[in-house]
Amino acid sequence: MELKLYDTLTREKRVFRPIDSARVRMYVCGPTVYDFAHIGNARPVIVFDVLFRLLRHIYGAEHVTYVRNITDVDDKINARAAERGVLIRELTEDTYKNFKADVEALGCLPSTVEPRATEHIEPMKALIEKLVAAGHAYVAEEHVLFDVPSMPDYGKLSSRPLDEMIAGARVEVAPYKRNPTDFVLWKPSKPGEPAWPSPCGIKAPGRPGWHIECSAMAWKHLGETFDIHGGGIDLVFPHHENEIAQSRCAFHTGVMANYWMHNGFLQVEGEKMSKSLGNFVTIHELLKDWPGEVVRLNMLRTQYRQPIDWTMRGLDESTKILDTWYQAIGDVPPAPEVDSIFSAALSDDLNTPAAIARLHQMARPPEVGTTFEAGVSMLGDRTGEDAKRYLKSSAMLIGLLGDTASSRKGKEISISGIDQSAVAGLIEARNAARKAKDFKESDRIRDALAAMGVVLKDSKDGTTWEIAR
Repeated sequence: MELKLYDTLTREKRVFRPIDSARVRMYVCGPTVYDFAHIGNARPVIVFDVLFRLLRHIYGAEHVTYVRNITDVDDKINARAAERGVLIRELTEDTYKNFKADVEALGCLPSTVEPRATEHIEPMKALIEKLVAAGHAYVAEEHVLFDVPSMPDYGKLSSRPLDEMIAGARVEVAPYKRNPTDFVLWKPSKPGEPAWPSPCGIKAPGRPGWHIECSAMAWKHLGETFDIHGGGIDLVFPHHENEIAQSRCAFHTGVMANYWMHNGFLQVEGEKMSKSLGNFVTIHELLKDWPGEVVRLNMLRTQYRQPIDWTMRGLDESTKILDTWYQAIGDVPPAPEVDSIFSAALSDDLNTPAAIARLHQMARPPEVGTTFEAGVSMLGDRTGEDAKRYLKSSAMLIGLLGDTASSRKGKEISISGIDQSAVAGLIEARNAARKAKDFKESDRIRDALAAMGVVLKDSKDGTTWEIAR
C-alpha cells in the first residue's frame, strides 16, 4: 500500500518514504496547558491520531514513534495562574489531566512520548548555545535572539516575503533587536515566574521562548532530522517557520522534517469561534452532551486540510450514521484485515470522507442469500457476515466502532433531546397508516413528529428524518 501525504513545504502530495522504516518518527505540537482545550484544538489531536494509527498499520506498532509535546512554561500560563491565584505547577497539572481525559474520550491512542517543556530545559540551552556559536543567534540585554537574516531561505514554509511576515506577525518591538523579525530564544524571568540558570554566560536566571521548546523536544526524542512534523495551519508562521530555522541552523541540515502536515481551520455554525460571539466551545463542554465517538466521526467527515464548519446538524448526522453502522455490524468481531478500497482512500493523504463513504457502502445489508457485488465492494465472494467484520475492522482503523451493538443497548444517543426509538416507532406507525390508506392518521403522525422537531423525507427508498432547523 502506497501512502501519499501533502507536504506544506513543497506544496505537493508526495509518496511517503520514511528515513528508516524500522523507526518511523512523527512530531505534533501539543497543547499549552493553561485552560480547557477548545474544539479547534481537537482537530489536530484527532487527525494525527488517525495518521498514527495508519502508520502503525503499515509499518507495525513497534516501529512508529509519535511525539506530542506539552507546553507547560509560557506567558499565558503565567498570566492565568496569577489571575486565579494558584501555583503555576498546580495550574499546569490540573489542565494537563483535563486534556488527557478529553483526548481519551475522543478515542485517541496515547502518543509514544509526551514530553514536557519544563523537563527539557538543558536540551534547549544546548541548542541556543549551538546557534550562538554558529553565528545564527546573539545575546542582547540578557536575551538570546535568533538572527533571522543569517538564514538565507527563512520563510520557505509559509512562502511569504519577509516584509509580509513582519506585517502579519505580532513582532515584539525591542531596541536590543538587530532586526525586527529576530525572535526570542531565551529571556529573563520576572519575579514569580519560572526561572532556570541562563545559557551563554547570562547571569540573570531566565526561561525559554516558545519556539525553541519544540525544536529541543523533537531533537531529544526523534533526532536532528525526522519524518513528519504536524500541527494546525495557524502554526505555519511563525512557530513552525521558527522551528525550522532553529533546528536547521543548529545542526546544519537541509530539513528539520521531511514532511510538514497541517490541518485546516475550524469555524462554528459558519462563524469564526470566539468568546465574544458566544460560540467558543471546549472539548470538555462538548463531551457533556455528545459521546466522543460522535465528535470524532463528525471531525473526520471533512478532509483534514479543508476548513470545517462545526454544526449541531453535523453532530446529529454523525450520531445517526454511527447508529446505522452499529446496527449493521451487530456483535461480530473485527476481520484480521481492513477493506482494500477503504485503506486506499485513507492512504491518499488521509482522505477520510472517501474512506467513510466506503464504510457506508459496506454497511448496506445484502439481500438474504446473496453476496456483496464484487465490482462494488471488492469483497469477492465473502458473505454478509464477513462484510460486517470488514466494516468493523476498517472503522476501527480510524478509531470508530470499537463497541458492539449489544454493549450500546440502552445507551443510545439522544439527538438534540429527541428519543430516537420513539421517532422510529412513529415512522413505522405512519408507514402502516399510509399502506392502509389512512391518510388522516399518517398526517397526524407527521404533525406529531414535526412538533417534536423532526422533519420527514419520503423517497422511493423509504422514509428518513432529520432535525428541523
